[in-house]
Amino acid sequence: MHQNKNQNKHKQHVPVLLHEVLRYLDPKAGESYLDLTAGYGGHAAAILERTGSLTTAVLVDRDNQAVEALREKFTGHATSVLRQDFRTASRALVEQGRQFDLILADLGVSSPHLNESQRGFAISLDGPLDMRMDQSQALTAADIVNGYSEAVLADLLRRYGEEPKSKRIAQLIVAERPFSSTGQLAAVVAKAWPGHSRVHPATRTFQALRIAVNQELELLEQSLPLWIQLLAPGGRLGVISFHSLEDRLVKQALHEAAGERYDAELRLLTKRPVTAGPTERVTNPRARSAKLRTAVKIKTKGNAYANSGKKQLPRL
Repeated sequence: MHQNKNQNKHKQHVPVLLHEVLRYLDPKAGESYLDLTAGYGGHAAAILERTGSLTTAVLVDRDNQAVEALREKFTGHATSVLRQDFRTASRALVEQGRQFDLILADLGVSSPHLNESQRGFAISLDGPLDMRMDQSQALTAADIVNGYSEAVLADLLRRYGEEPKSKRIAQLIVAERPFSSTGQLAAVVAKAWPGHSRVHPATRTFQALRIAVNQELELLEQSLPLWIQLLAPGGRLGVISFHSLEDRLVKQALHEAAGERYDAELRLLTKRPVTAGPTERVTNPRARSAKLRTAVKIKTKGNAYANSGKKQLPRL
Protein backbone atom coordinates (compact mmCIF):
# COMPACT_ATOMS: atom_id res chain seq x y z
CA MET A 1 0.00 0.00 0.00
CA HIS A 2 1.39 3.37 -1.01
CA GLN A 3 2.19 5.77 1.79
CA ASN A 4 3.37 9.29 1.13
CA LYS A 5 6.81 9.83 2.65
CA ASN A 6 5.90 13.43 3.34
CA GLN A 7 3.36 12.56 5.99
CA ASN A 8 4.02 14.55 9.12
CA LYS A 9 5.83 12.26 11.49
CA HIS A 10 4.23 13.84 14.53
CA LYS A 11 0.89 12.55 13.28
CA GLN A 12 1.92 8.92 13.42
CA HIS A 13 -0.46 7.08 15.68
CA VAL A 14 0.20 3.57 16.99
CA PRO A 15 -3.09 1.62 16.85
CA VAL A 16 -4.06 -0.06 20.10
CA LEU A 17 -4.86 -3.77 20.37
CA LEU A 18 -3.98 -4.27 16.69
CA HIS A 19 -3.09 -7.95 17.11
CA GLU A 20 -6.34 -8.58 18.98
CA VAL A 21 -8.41 -6.67 16.41
CA LEU A 22 -6.95 -8.77 13.59
CA ARG A 23 -7.51 -11.95 15.55
CA TYR A 24 -11.19 -11.38 16.32
CA LEU A 25 -12.27 -9.53 13.18
CA ASP A 26 -10.30 -12.07 11.13
CA PRO A 27 -10.25 -10.07 7.87
CA LYS A 28 -10.32 -12.15 4.68
CA ALA A 29 -9.63 -11.30 1.06
CA GLY A 30 -12.45 -9.39 -0.59
CA GLU A 31 -14.33 -8.47 2.59
CA SER A 32 -15.71 -4.93 2.87
CA TYR A 33 -14.55 -2.68 5.71
CA LEU A 34 -16.02 0.28 7.59
CA ASP A 35 -13.80 2.18 10.02
CA LEU A 36 -15.89 4.63 12.01
CA THR A 37 -12.99 6.32 13.82
CA ALA A 38 -10.24 5.85 11.27
CA GLY A 39 -7.89 8.43 12.78
CA TYR A 40 -4.51 8.14 11.10
CA GLY A 41 -5.24 4.80 9.47
CA GLY A 42 -3.29 2.35 11.63
CA HIS A 43 -6.02 -0.24 12.01
CA ALA A 44 -7.33 0.42 8.50
CA ALA A 45 -3.96 -0.15 6.84
CA ALA A 46 -3.49 -3.51 8.56
CA ILE A 47 -7.03 -4.71 7.82
CA LEU A 48 -7.08 -3.52 4.21
CA GLU A 49 -3.72 -5.16 3.60
CA ARG A 50 -5.49 -8.46 4.33
CA THR A 51 -8.76 -7.78 2.54
CA GLY A 52 -7.37 -5.95 -0.48
CA SER A 53 -10.76 -4.24 -0.79
CA LEU A 54 -9.66 -0.62 -0.72
CA THR A 55 -12.20 0.58 -3.27
CA THR A 56 -15.18 -0.59 -1.17
CA ALA A 57 -13.80 0.54 2.20
CA VAL A 58 -15.27 3.53 4.01
CA LEU A 59 -13.10 5.44 6.49
CA VAL A 60 -14.77 7.96 8.79
CA ASP A 61 -13.37 10.61 11.10
CA ARG A 62 -14.64 13.95 12.39
CA ASP A 63 -11.19 15.52 12.79
CA ASN A 64 -9.94 17.45 9.77
CA GLN A 65 -6.25 16.69 10.45
CA ALA A 66 -7.02 12.97 10.53
CA VAL A 67 -9.09 13.15 7.35
CA GLU A 68 -6.27 14.91 5.50
CA ALA A 69 -3.81 12.26 6.73
CA LEU A 70 -6.16 9.45 5.65
CA ARG A 71 -6.59 10.88 2.17
CA GLU A 72 -2.83 11.17 1.86
CA LYS A 73 -2.21 7.68 3.21
CA PHE A 74 -4.71 6.01 0.88
CA THR A 75 -4.25 8.26 -2.13
CA GLY A 76 -4.61 6.48 -5.45
CA HIS A 77 -6.82 3.71 -4.08
CA ALA A 78 -10.29 5.33 -4.46
CA THR A 79 -10.94 4.59 -0.79
CA SER A 80 -13.91 6.58 0.52
CA VAL A 81 -12.89 8.98 3.31
CA LEU A 82 -15.70 10.86 5.08
CA ARG A 83 -15.25 13.85 7.38
CA GLN A 84 -18.23 13.28 9.68
CA ASP A 85 -18.97 12.12 13.18
CA PHE A 86 -19.74 8.41 13.23
CA ARG A 87 -23.45 8.86 14.01
CA THR A 88 -24.00 11.07 10.95
CA ALA A 89 -21.97 8.72 8.74
CA SER A 90 -23.73 5.63 10.11
CA ARG A 91 -27.18 7.07 9.51
CA ALA A 92 -26.28 7.98 5.93
CA LEU A 93 -24.84 4.51 5.23
CA VAL A 94 -27.97 2.83 6.66
CA GLU A 95 -30.15 5.02 4.43
CA GLN A 96 -28.02 3.95 1.45
CA GLY A 97 -28.63 0.29 2.34
CA ARG A 98 -24.91 -0.37 2.79
CA GLN A 99 -23.59 -3.36 4.74
CA PHE A 100 -20.05 -4.34 5.65
CA ASP A 101 -18.24 -7.55 6.55
CA LEU A 102 -15.95 -5.77 9.01
CA ILE A 103 -16.75 -2.76 11.20
CA LEU A 104 -14.38 -1.18 13.72
CA ALA A 105 -14.75 1.77 16.09
CA ASP A 106 -11.73 2.83 18.17
CA LEU A 107 -13.26 5.36 20.56
CA GLY A 108 -10.05 6.68 22.04
CA VAL A 109 -8.40 10.06 21.67
CA SER A 110 -5.58 9.80 19.15
CA SER A 111 -1.96 10.47 20.01
CA PRO A 112 -1.78 13.69 17.95
CA HIS A 113 -4.69 15.08 19.99
CA LEU A 114 -2.73 14.44 23.16
CA ASN A 115 0.64 15.48 21.76
CA GLU A 116 -0.39 18.86 20.35
CA SER A 117 -0.89 21.49 23.03
CA GLN A 118 -3.09 23.69 20.85
CA ARG A 119 -5.80 21.00 20.73
CA GLY A 120 -6.32 21.37 24.49
CA PHE A 121 -6.75 17.67 25.35
CA ALA A 122 -3.59 17.08 27.39
CA ILE A 123 -3.17 17.95 31.04
CA SER A 124 0.61 17.86 30.74
CA LEU A 125 0.78 20.41 27.89
CA ASP A 126 -0.45 23.93 28.50
CA GLY A 127 -2.73 25.05 25.70
CA PRO A 128 -6.10 26.63 24.96
CA LEU A 129 -9.21 25.09 26.54
CA ASP A 130 -10.46 23.61 23.28
CA MET A 131 -10.94 19.79 23.25
CA ARG A 132 -12.96 19.77 20.02
CA MET A 133 -12.45 16.70 17.87
CA ASP A 134 -14.29 18.53 15.10
CA GLN A 135 -12.74 21.98 15.04
CA SER A 136 -15.58 23.36 12.93
CA GLN A 137 -18.06 23.06 15.80
CA ALA A 138 -18.72 26.05 18.04
CA LEU A 139 -18.70 24.61 21.57
CA THR A 140 -15.31 24.39 23.30
CA ALA A 141 -14.18 23.36 26.77
CA ALA A 142 -13.68 27.05 27.59
CA ASP A 143 -17.36 27.72 26.89
CA ILE A 144 -18.36 25.03 29.38
CA VAL A 145 -15.85 25.94 32.09
CA ASN A 146 -16.52 29.67 31.89
CA GLY A 147 -20.24 29.62 31.12
CA TYR A 148 -21.99 26.72 32.85
CA SER A 149 -23.49 27.13 36.31
CA GLU A 150 -21.90 25.53 39.34
CA ALA A 151 -24.71 22.97 39.60
CA VAL A 152 -24.46 21.98 35.94
CA LEU A 153 -20.67 21.73 36.14
CA ALA A 154 -20.88 19.50 39.22
CA ASP A 155 -23.40 17.22 37.49
CA LEU A 156 -21.27 17.05 34.36
CA LEU A 157 -18.14 16.12 36.36
CA ARG A 158 -20.04 13.47 38.28
CA ARG A 159 -21.75 11.87 35.27
CA TYR A 160 -19.00 12.05 32.67
CA GLY A 161 -15.91 11.99 34.89
CA GLU A 162 -17.22 9.87 37.78
CA GLU A 163 -15.48 12.49 39.91
CA PRO A 164 -16.15 11.98 43.66
CA LYS A 165 -15.28 15.62 44.42
CA SER A 166 -17.42 17.05 41.62
CA LYS A 167 -19.15 19.64 43.82
CA ARG A 168 -15.90 20.92 45.33
CA ILE A 169 -14.22 21.17 41.92
CA ALA A 170 -17.24 22.99 40.47
CA GLN A 171 -17.03 25.47 43.36
CA LEU A 172 -13.32 26.07 42.69
CA ILE A 173 -13.90 26.53 38.96
CA VAL A 174 -16.67 29.10 39.47
CA ALA A 175 -14.61 30.96 42.07
CA GLU A 176 -11.48 31.14 39.90
CA ARG A 177 -12.90 31.65 36.40
CA PRO A 178 -12.52 32.79 33.69
CA PHE A 179 -9.99 30.25 32.41
CA SER A 180 -8.16 30.40 29.10
CA SER A 181 -5.70 27.50 29.30
CA THR A 182 -5.51 23.85 30.27
CA GLY A 183 -2.69 24.59 32.70
CA GLN A 184 -4.77 27.11 34.62
CA LEU A 185 -7.67 24.70 34.92
CA ALA A 186 -5.51 21.72 35.94
CA ALA A 187 -3.86 23.77 38.69
CA VAL A 188 -7.18 24.85 40.17
CA VAL A 189 -8.69 21.35 40.03
CA ALA A 190 -5.59 20.01 41.81
CA LYS A 191 -6.52 22.11 44.85
CA ALA A 192 -9.40 19.71 45.50
CA TRP A 193 -6.96 16.79 45.76
CA PRO A 194 -3.96 17.92 47.86
CA GLY A 195 -1.23 15.33 48.20
CA HIS A 196 -2.41 13.09 45.35
CA SER A 197 0.24 12.62 42.66
CA ARG A 198 0.04 9.07 41.19
CA VAL A 199 -2.59 10.14 38.66
CA HIS A 200 -3.08 13.83 37.95
CA PRO A 201 -6.09 14.99 39.97
CA ALA A 202 -7.55 16.78 36.93
CA THR A 203 -7.74 13.58 34.84
CA ARG A 204 -11.42 12.93 35.53
CA THR A 205 -12.32 16.59 35.02
CA PHE A 206 -10.60 16.68 31.64
CA GLN A 207 -12.34 13.44 30.63
CA ALA A 208 -15.72 14.88 31.59
CA LEU A 209 -15.13 18.07 29.65
CA ARG A 210 -13.94 16.20 26.56
CA ILE A 211 -16.99 13.94 26.61
CA ALA A 212 -19.32 16.90 26.99
CA VAL A 213 -17.66 18.99 24.27
CA ASN A 214 -17.81 16.14 21.76
CA GLN A 215 -21.12 14.54 22.85
CA GLU A 216 -19.24 11.25 22.98
CA LEU A 217 -21.68 9.16 24.97
CA GLU A 218 -24.78 10.39 23.14
CA LEU A 219 -23.19 9.67 19.78
CA LEU A 220 -22.07 6.21 20.88
CA GLU A 221 -25.42 5.20 22.38
CA GLN A 222 -27.30 6.29 19.26
CA SER A 223 -24.76 4.72 16.87
CA LEU A 224 -24.43 1.22 18.30
CA PRO A 225 -27.80 -0.01 16.92
CA LEU A 226 -26.87 1.46 13.53
CA TRP A 227 -23.58 -0.46 13.50
CA ILE A 228 -25.47 -3.70 14.04
CA GLN A 229 -27.70 -2.79 11.09
CA LEU A 230 -24.66 -2.06 8.95
CA LEU A 231 -23.18 -5.52 9.56
CA ALA A 232 -23.63 -8.01 6.75
CA PRO A 233 -24.63 -11.57 7.72
CA GLY A 234 -21.52 -13.19 9.14
CA GLY A 235 -19.91 -9.77 9.54
CA ARG A 236 -17.79 -8.91 12.58
CA LEU A 237 -17.99 -5.78 14.71
CA GLY A 238 -15.25 -4.55 17.03
CA VAL A 239 -15.45 -1.62 19.45
CA ILE A 240 -12.49 -0.37 21.50
CA SER A 241 -13.39 1.75 24.52
CA PHE A 242 -11.16 3.54 27.00
CA HIS A 243 -13.26 4.19 30.08
CA SER A 244 -16.08 2.50 31.97
CA LEU A 245 -18.84 4.77 30.67
CA GLU A 246 -18.12 3.82 27.06
CA ASP A 247 -17.54 0.16 27.84
CA ARG A 248 -20.85 -0.04 29.71
CA LEU A 249 -22.77 1.22 26.69
CA VAL A 250 -20.96 -1.14 24.32
CA LYS A 251 -21.48 -4.14 26.62
CA GLN A 252 -25.17 -3.40 27.04
CA ALA A 253 -25.84 -2.97 23.31
CA LEU A 254 -23.96 -6.10 22.27
CA HIS A 255 -25.41 -8.26 25.03
CA GLU A 256 -28.95 -7.12 24.24
CA ALA A 257 -28.50 -7.92 20.54
CA ALA A 258 -26.90 -11.28 21.36
CA GLY A 259 -29.34 -12.50 23.97
CA GLU A 260 -30.26 -16.18 23.97
CA ARG A 261 -33.53 -15.75 22.14
CA TYR A 262 -35.01 -16.72 18.82
CA ASP A 263 -34.54 -13.30 17.17
CA ALA A 264 -31.02 -12.53 18.40
CA GLU A 265 -28.94 -10.62 15.83
CA LEU A 266 -25.45 -11.18 17.18
CA ARG A 267 -23.25 -13.83 18.70
CA LEU A 268 -20.58 -12.53 21.06
CA LEU A 269 -16.99 -13.32 20.12
CA THR A 270 -15.71 -11.83 23.39
CA LYS A 271 -17.86 -12.41 26.44
CA ARG A 272 -15.40 -10.30 28.44
CA PRO A 273 -13.45 -7.34 27.11
CA VAL A 274 -10.03 -8.08 25.64
CA THR A 275 -7.20 -5.95 27.04
CA ALA A 276 -3.60 -5.29 26.04
CA GLY A 277 -0.80 -7.65 26.93
CA PRO A 278 2.14 -6.61 29.12
CA THR A 279 4.41 -5.73 26.18
CA GLU A 280 1.90 -3.39 24.55
CA ARG A 281 1.14 -1.76 27.88
CA VAL A 282 4.80 -0.76 28.08
CA THR A 283 5.38 0.20 24.44
CA ASN A 284 2.04 1.93 23.87
CA PRO A 285 0.74 3.59 27.07
CA ARG A 286 -2.60 4.44 25.41
CA ALA A 287 -3.37 0.73 25.39
CA ARG A 288 -3.39 0.42 29.19
CA SER A 289 -7.06 1.35 29.49
CA ALA A 290 -8.23 -0.06 26.14
CA LYS A 291 -10.98 -2.68 26.08
CA LEU A 292 -12.07 -4.52 22.94
CA ARG A 293 -15.49 -6.14 22.57
CA THR A 294 -16.44 -8.03 19.41
CA ALA A 295 -19.48 -9.80 17.97
CA VAL A 296 -20.55 -11.51 14.75
CA LYS A 297 -23.84 -11.01 12.88
CA ILE A 298 -25.88 -14.20 12.85
CA LYS A 299 -26.21 -15.37 9.26
CA THR A 300 -29.77 -16.69 9.34
CA LYS A 301 -32.34 -14.96 11.48
CA GLY A 302 -33.83 -17.43 13.91
CA ASN A 303 -30.63 -19.43 14.27
CA ALA A 304 -29.44 -17.73 17.44
CA TYR A 305 -29.75 -20.92 19.45
CA ALA A 306 -28.20 -23.06 16.73
CA ASN A 307 -25.24 -20.70 16.48
CA SER A 308 -24.74 -20.69 20.25
CA GLY A 309 -24.85 -24.47 20.51
CA LYS A 310 -28.22 -24.47 22.27
CA LYS A 311 -31.36 -26.24 21.15
CA GLN A 312 -33.44 -24.02 18.88
CA LEU A 313 -36.92 -23.28 20.15
CA PRO A 314 -39.78 -24.45 17.93
CA ARG A 315 -41.84 -21.86 16.11
CA LEU A 316 -45.28 -21.23 17.58
